[in-house]
Amino acid sequence: MGSLGSLRLAGEVVAKDFAGWSDAVREEFDRNAFNGHVGGLLLRETDRVRVWDIRLAPGERLPAHRHVLDYFWTALTDGHSRQHIDDGTTREVSYRRGETRAYDFGAGSYLLHDLENIGDGPLAFITVELLESANRPLSLA
Repeated sequence: MGSLGSLRLAGEVVAKDFAGWSDAVREEFDRNAFNGHVGGLLLRETDRVRVWDIRLAPGERLPAHRHVLDYFWTALTDGHSRQHIDDGTTREVSYRRGETRAYDFGAGSYLLHDLENIGDGPLAFITVELLESANRPLSLA
């Protein structure tokens, strides 16, 4: 189960206790428990940041992945997502183009979730992870 610490997640909880999770999604979370690919495409990595591009067509999903680094994202489009979180909750979140949210992780804290576009149009973000965080970066190998 995730160690979210004081992390406040956005969106509305639409299910608890793994309700509606398929066996395939549960297996994916087990396989990807330490997947550090938090975006679809790594645009740039320096000694300070990893910059990710996320673009999802309607119905498309970004597989389960683990956040351990402080990060922020900016929505490039309006849209709606569904996210399964490893504590068994499912959330639905709405975004507005230009909206930015930041998350901080204390030592040992993390977020393991997926991201599915449940809107009618494309969903796109730029996500920036800060490598100088309380936790060590996950390997991308």
